[in-house]
Amino acid sequence: MLSTYSSNVILAKARAMYGRRLRTEDYRELLGCRSVGEVASYLKNRTSYAAILAGVNENDVHRGQLEVRLRQKLFEDNSSLCRYEVTVGEHFADYLIGRAEIEQILHSLVLLEGDAPGEYLFSMPAYLTAHTHLNLPALSHIRSYDDLLQAVSHTPYRKLLEGFRPAPGMMPDYTGIENVLFTHLYGEVFHVIDTYTHGETQRQLNQIFDSYVDLQNYLRIVRLRFIHHEPVAEVQRSLLPFGQLHTRHLKALLAAETEQELAAIMRRIPVGKHFIRAQGSYVYPEQLMNRTKYNICRRDIRFSTHPSVVLISYIILTEIEVGDIITIVEGIRYRLPPEDIKSMLTVVDF
Repeated sequence: MLSTYSSNVILAKARAMYGRRLRTEDYRELLGCRSVGEVASYLKNRTSYAAILAGVNENDVHRGQLEVRLRQKLFEDNSSLCRYEVTVGEHFADYLIGRAEIEQILHSLVLLEGDAPGEYLFSMPAYLTAHTHLNLPALSHIRSYDDLLQAVSHTPYRKLLEGFRPAPGMMPDYTGIENVLFTHLYGEVFHVIDTYTHGETQRQLNQIFDSYVDLQNYLRIVRLRFIHHEPVAEVQRSLLPFGQLHTRHLKALLAAETEQELAAIMRRIPVGKHFIRAQGSYVYPEQLMNRTKYNICRRDIRFSTHPSVVLISYIILTEIEVGDIITIVEGIRYRLPPEDIKSMLTVVDF
């Protein structure tokens, strides 16, 4: 009886929260804003972001502060929703924390490589402090790889990162670190799905995360092959060891000579039917990945009868929305025309 009640609650609550998403008119208004303060003011007074922005002064808000507040709402909403899902909700809450932790580690690495670790103070998510064993203040002050290891010393990441200690004078292997951290995270996710779910719920959850990983691997191939011009062996080493890509598809993707050829191959794999719907004009390949995720999760949040599937769909959809808002803020910061910013968004045309 409790399980049935919980299922009904999560289905109703997730769909109701999704119903408060930004609409086309909201995006139009945001694209018309001329400053970060105007974006903050609109979100604060006209949208579901009002509560999290209640204490923000729109006249002097820093873009980093606004981003932290948006991500805080994302984290808190998703974590609260997880508490209603009795099957895997607690584990998905752990997934949210784990992914946030990995993002902080990678962010600190980027700043370390750029010799600007102090900038972390502007974006350090204080709301995560109560949920993590990472030493966030220590992360904000790292000056070396040893400092990073110390900041993660009471977490599973210490052991994972030990093997990437760079030689003196060398930069850390960012791609290798990213790969090992996300391999650990998705390994935990698939273990949870296989252990705590069954039947159609298990099938749908595996499909969501398999598709997610396939898209991540597509993005890595694009980024490493056609932007950084890495050799095929290095690209293959950087792929996540999950997903639905058959060996023949993987070989074809790695052998592709252009991004267009790569996209054509993607249309032939299981995630391809959603990939096709996401095609069209796009500024960067992450958009194509996000639009594909959006197609899959928008369908599942509307039609799935499985609470955990609706839960994870809501999480992904809201992440995409926050990502679009941050893109608008960045576009305004660099004084891009509204139409140029619009072309970089995921949701606005749906």
